[in-house]
Amino acid sequence: MNPADAAQRIDDLRASIAHHDELYYRQAEPEITDRDYDALKQELADLEAEFPLFALADSPTQKVGDDRSEGFQNYTHRERMMSLDNTYSDEEMREFIARVQRDLEREELSFVVEPKIDGLAVSVTYEQGKLVRAVTRGNGVEGDDITANARTIASLPNELKATAGVPVPDVIEIRGEIYLTLEEFQRINGEREEAGLQLYANPRNLAAGTIKQLDPAVVAQRKLEIVLYGRGYTEPVEALPATQEEFFAWVKAWGLPTVEKQWIAHSGDEVLAAIRELDAMRGSFAYATDGAVVKLDSIPLQRTLGATSKAPRWAMAYKFEAERAETLLRDITIQVGRTGVLTPVAELEPVQLAGTTVSRATLHNASEIARKDIRIGDTVAVEKAGEIIPAVIGVNLEKRKPECVPYAFPEACPACGTAAVQLEGEVAVRCPNRECPVQVRRRVIHFASRACLDIEGLGTAMVDQLVDKGWVKRLPDLYHLNRDDLLTLGKSVEKSTDKLLAAIEASKTAELWRFIHGLGITHVGAAAAKDLARVFGGLQPLADATMDAYIREKESVISGIGQTMAEAIVGFFADAYNRAVVDDLIAAGVQPEAPSAGGGGTLFAGLTFVLTGTLPTLTRNEAAEMIEAAGGKVSGSVSKKTSFVVAGSEAGSKLAKAEKLGVAVIDEAKLREMLAGA
Repeated sequence: MNPADAAQRIDDLRASIAHHDELYYRQAEPEITDRDYDALKQELADLEAEFPLFALADSPTQKVGDDRSEGFQNYTHRERMMSLDNTYSDEEMREFIARVQRDLEREELSFVVEPKIDGLAVSVTYEQGKLVRAVTRGNGVEGDDITANARTIASLPNELKATAGVPVPDVIEIRGEIYLTLEEFQRINGEREEAGLQLYANPRNLAAGTIKQLDPAVVAQRKLEIVLYGRGYTEPVEALPATQEEFFAWVKAWGLPTVEKQWIAHSGDEVLAAIRELDAMRGSFAYATDGAVVKLDSIPLQRTLGATSKAPRWAMAYKFEAERAETLLRDITIQVGRTGVLTPVAELEPVQLAGTTVSRATLHNASEIARKDIRIGDTVAVEKAGEIIPAVIGVNLEKRKPECVPYAFPEACPACGTAAVQLEGEVAVRCPNRECPVQVRRRVIHFASRACLDIEGLGTAMVDQLVDKGWVKRLPDLYHLNRDDLLTLGKSVEKSTDKLLAAIEASKTAELWRFIHGLGITHVGAAAAKDLARVFGGLQPLADATMDAYIREKESVISGIGQTMAEAIVGFFADAYNRAVVDDLIAAGVQPEAPSAGGGGTLFAGLTFVLTGTLPTLTRNEAAEMIEAAGGKVSGSVSKKTSFVVAGSEAGSKLAKAEKLGVAVIDEAKLREMLAGA
């Protein structure tokens, strides 16, 4: 390459990297894979080495990505917080080991191999053993102060434990990652799918986006977790142990969550063997791992080696290749969600990927299809994003057939034909018709579900018939169904019809929180609905409430309801269509049961339960209701504050975490025994 072409390519690469840095670090919405991003930076580094005249001191290859966002105060790290050099190559990992041995003039060295958690880098500071601050990596020198949001993480203690032989330093910055468990990620995406909202691509992006929310109440709803494994500024420095392996033990003794397994290795062969073992077992971890981190074990020798402008010389990340497969894109279908969002889905020739058969994959939105130029009939590359959701990540252009034409995103809703709209500032394309049959189906199914009104007999098949007949176009229509009409839906339906009508009638006086949850207000799940029910005591007062009822002088008035959720609630009832629905529900005789002043029993007062797995005779909702009726609290995640984990068959990561933390694990029989006061 001649110098002129090199200069142009270097400029293009810097612009491209800056663009992807903005998407990854600030918006948590990357549009290329980590591997493709790393390839861009490697190409730039190679060109700058070949043409040093064009190299810059502040080249993207020499800087830490900057995750700072508007709305947060910046805080300067007492000790610089760096990123890691990485590789996908066995040979480069061997070279790293050899370089460390050569630089230290030692052949016998110990290295620690640990999982590389795919989360958001964070530094938490404890002074005199108390948590005082949590800061993102930012640009390495200063980051965003996210202390308020970090305090919502149940597994992050406010105070370090002091134990014999493990002193608590006067001041210490401890580094780690904030992440979402795979189970919590699936729960959140399940709710979004039910609501017809665009699914999140992977746990890392969602965790990063969540911790940068300005409303801690929204953050708390998503059950973030944290893992801590590194050290920054420490005072006095003599308080630190001599090795990385021992530091892990200290972190655990202080009561902090840390990586669940590490390996000690003494050569390139042993390091790579540990990486292979980690790769084989990482599927059992509760979090997404995208590689291994290899660190020199000796902390004094780490200081001797020092660091470059962006990364320590004593550590390197080995990144695992994401499993991909190529297959034929047979078609693109459009799903219409509860809120009208039109979501494109790839219909694929079935292909094996990460141990499962994949026949459908997300295409995210119209912009992504256009950017990647994805066409029906293409041979596409499919990858499991975050090891969970299959996604189409690109097209094999060499296999493109002449008949493949650019995809035209529908201009109208495929369900009702209404012209689609794209609101300003939104990526999503929506059907604005509130009486679109698919939207109505989804709203009614949600409203009648066990998690909401629990109307027996109003399942998917029945809802489909009611909507297809035009008898239900809005939620209040459920309370005006005609018995004679229902009797025409089939033979011998008299008994089931009467049972359905009785269940609908009984739902008029269901618990208030169930109605609130059933309305489908953005951000308002069951827990928030219960908080709202306790405060307002009725649908009408809730619908009439202004922002002042939630936020005064920028402070939350209602525990658990912050600015973002408050705006969603007030905005929901300010919408003329939604308000008419509520008014018509009340006119139809809906009189929800307000929470009792006592708030239930006291048998389980002060106890927190977590439910996991399939119980023999109870659904999770039924078990939760029984616990709450006895005065207990049901949480979605396990922490040291959890009193009991109720485990059924096929219990997953929550059971493993409970055993790791020493939380008591009981079965359904024991729960019933406790409820009986035995």
